[in-house]
Amino acid sequence: MYKLLLRPLFFSFDPEKIHYFTFSLIKTASKIPGFTALFRSLYVVNDKRLERNLFGITFKNPVGLAAGFDKNAVLYNELANFGFGFIEIGTVTPKAQVGNPKKRLFRLKDDQGIINRMGFNNEGLTAAIEALKKNKGKLIIGGNIGKNTNTKPEDYTKDYLECFNALHPYVDYFVLNVSCPNVGSHAKLNDKEYLEELIGAVQKVNKTFEKQKPILLKIAPDLNNNQLDEIVELVATTKLNGVIASNTSTDRTGLKAPSELLKAIGNGGLSGQPIKDKSTNVIKYLADKSNKTFPIIGVGGIHSAEDALEKIAAGADLVQVYTGFIYEGPSLIKAINKAILAKK
Repeated sequence: MYKLLLRPLFFSFDPEKIHYFTFSLIKTASKIPGFTALFRSLYVVNDKRLERNLFGITFKNPVGLAAGFDKNAVLYNELANFGFGFIEIGTVTPKAQVGNPKKRLFRLKDDQGIINRMGFNNEGLTAAIEALKKNKGKLIIGGNIGKNTNTKPEDYTKDYLECFNALHPYVDYFVLNVSCPNVGSHAKLNDKEYLEELIGAVQKVNKTFEKQKPILLKIAPDLNNNQLDEIVELVATTKLNGVIASNTSTDRTGLKAPSELLKAIGNGGLSGQPIKDKSTNVIKYLADKSNKTFPIIGVGGIHSAEDALEKIAAGADLVQVYTGFIYEGPSLIKAINKAILAKK
């Protein structure tokens, strides 16, 4: 139904506008008596064999929604009815910000991809906390945090710590987003020495809480092997809880989209099918190089159950979808969970 009827309709409108319209549609539908139960009956797979225990958290299944979809934590309760085992909100920054100028979200239909340069648009820390106070269920929530665009380099760590402190009571794990290509003054966030400083500062604050929360690092898919070696070393020396591989890509190699279209779109992070193999290769490299000493959440180009199984075979402990969810619809989550059970 989604791919035959809804997707063609949705794809006839501006991507960003239809994103928020879809939010309103799901919100409204979920308030109609019986619709929540209907969604759950259609999409939720309940089976103890799907449970995964990682960094002290029990995930009811290994399929999550990646950050960027529910930036402001306004729809996670409703999205839980589509069968996700966990949902990552954000990226959240201390202050609200509008992000980059529009138009900033583009579909590459022939490639089953998306290019975005949203620029961490979000309603800020206070709004996210108010929304998270409405958590109705036991769904695992991840908090993806970043810096404000106008923050000076000497204050980057302060931004991350502000988000970490305030969100700590409301999320189950944290993700340090240092790899988004759509924010200004991004180079410092890729510097290994700075990452050691940032992670150390966040971990120091984490130890002040009675219950510490897992901290993960989200990395780019465009890193070379030497850079990935540094990530493995960084995880070992800082004792990070895991890595999310991967964020969006700046590479445009091999796309079916005409060069004229890509030139008109301009810069931005590429997600979806075009980065599937690239992210899988990063997962496999990290898993092999580290002898699987830390958990990996695999994300990037998962548009089918087979894509998810490929990520898991490469070394991912959990997977996340985003662009695949937009192209394939909510049946994708059920298909992945069913495929995982079929492999048991």
